[in-house]
Amino acid sequence: MNENAYSVFFLMSGDHPGLILVTHTLSGSNFNSWHRAMILALTTKNKLAFEDVSLPRPPSNDLLFSSWNRCNFMVISRLLNSVANDIADNLLYFSNASEGSLDINSYKNKLKSLWDELQDYLPLQRCTCGTLREMISRNEQDHVLQFLIRLNDSFFAASAQILLIDLLPSLAKVFSMILQEERQR
Repeated sequence: MNENAYSVFFLMSGDHPGLILVTHTLSGSNFNSWHRAMILALTTKNKLAFEDVSLPRPPSNDLLFSSWNRCNFMVISRLLNSVANDIADNLLYFSNASEGSLDINSYKNKLKSLWDELQDYLPLQRCTCGTLREMISRNEQDHVLQFLIRLNDSFFAASAQILLIDLLPSLAKVFSMILQEERQR
């Protein structure tokens, strides 16, 4: 069905999950050059649509679903082969290739959705003693630390400066500071 070499679903006989597309291994501080190399490589393989979300996942009952899924996992395998092991560990459970290249906004939104989901499982109890305010403040500080600790290594200096502040700023302020750093690059 997808034997057309121009189809985004076409895989050549030499395509396999262990194929390394780029010589730039993502180590954290070289995201821009790695990302550019991956875009070039995926474009030449006609698979960029899986990374940039221009080819959304079809419903599971769609005839193209198995072809989409096979190519999507092929792209994920290639991403895993082009990043450092500690980064690969974080990408291993992504179900969509487009999740593998997060800018600061996407990273923050992904974390926020995970925190919101966790909050659904651990709802706060009603409180009249004032302890709830302390718990919310501690929770906010935990989110700031999680956000900074999991940032790409290229933001190490900015993260370190923020962590040296006596009273940690709010998550919104920290996000704004890191976003400004990203824009300056």
